[in-house]
Amino acid sequence: MAKNKKSTGCSAVEQQYRDLMRRCKANLEHADRELPPARENFKETLAARGLSRRDFLKWTSLTTTALLLPPMFRPMVAKAAENFSRLPVVWLHFAECTGCSEALLRASYPNVDSILLETISLEYHETLMVCAGHQAEQCLEKAMHDFAGKFICVIEGALPTGLNGRYLTLGPKAKTGLEMAREVTAKAAATICIGSCSSFGNVQAAKPNPTDALGISDALGIKTVNIAGCPPNPANFVGTLLHFLLFGALPPLDALGRPLWAYGKRIHDFCERRPHYDAGEYVEEWGDEAAKKGWCLYKVGCKGPYTFANCSKVRYNDGISWPVMAGHGCIGCTEPAFWDSMAPLEKPVAEKTVLGEHTLDKIALGLVGVTAAGIAAHAIASAVKGQKPDYSDKK
Repeated sequence: MAKNKKSTGCSAVEQQYRDLMRRCKANLEHADRELPPARENFKETLAARGLSRRDFLKWTSLTTTALLLPPMFRPMVAKAAENFSRLPVVWLHFAECTGCSEALLRASYPNVDSILLETISLEYHETLMVCAGHQAEQCLEKAMHDFAGKFICVIEGALPTGLNGRYLTLGPKAKTGLEMAREVTAKAAATICIGSCSSFGNVQAAKPNPTDALGISDALGIKTVNIAGCPPNPANFVGTLLHFLLFGALPPLDALGRPLWAYGKRIHDFCERRPHYDAGEYVEEWGDEAAKKGWCLYKVGCKGPYTFANCSKVRYNDGISWPVMAGHGCIGCTEPAFWDSMAPLEKPVAEKTVLGEHTLDKIALGLVGVTAAGIAAHAIASAVKGQKPDYSDKK
């Protein structure tokens, strides 16, 4: 009987993936009919930048795994990558430093992620576009009209809500950031917040927050995908767009609106210094012998045990390193209100309340385990039962 139950369970999972594959193929076919023509031949662009088919296939395999999909989805991920330049993007800037855009533009060596970002169909981006003033405003209006219900709205920066938004006035028509955000997001197929400023308010919302800055979801009362980080890793943004191209829907999200595939685990769980944490080997002060040996940075303020992100896996600077590997503790920049609660403190957040060095770890792992029990089923069910994309014009 146990064997029969196990077989039935496997068949049910396989059927779920088949249903997911059918939906994926149907969405890609629909996108082929409805999205604008590709601006560039992706395969030719890869070849021109010195990347071989082998490089692309390796990236496809890694990306499929990162998106929590089985290997049979690799051809679909490759197809979505080829459609990348067909997805219209309207990129808005509010209260921010433009660091997220800078991070996306600063790849030193060509890789598939950076080339995808180079070919992205940016219909409006205040930092990168040549035109300004009335001409820029016309570009935005044209994009919203031509691609209503089809474009992705990407927002960088928090929204000041004080004085009815008048702390942030934009464009030749003197619209507030709140007015512009409401107008554009209402016509978008989906809204992606890139960076912790647009996700949670970040530095702009730090105490005393004189402009009453908020993250986009809180300011507008809408659902957003939050690619948190200061700045976030470009791979997390690319993967989220690929998921939308694959399924015509947003990826499964955690309680804070972050994609589970990228923010479902703590930095602490995959940190190369984790064995030292488990062994009770800590850096006690900067520059000591333990620091030179690469021991755990928890006692000098590393927030890895409290922070959910994949920094320790995807890394930065073309995958070479990340802050903890380079010798500085995590500042928790993917978490809400990190600037007030975590970033300034070079000591453990719960230093006075944790009973033992590993108490926090045991509690956190228990919570993660309980949460993870429903993630796999939720991810499949969300994609299978999710709303199909609406490519029709919205009036």
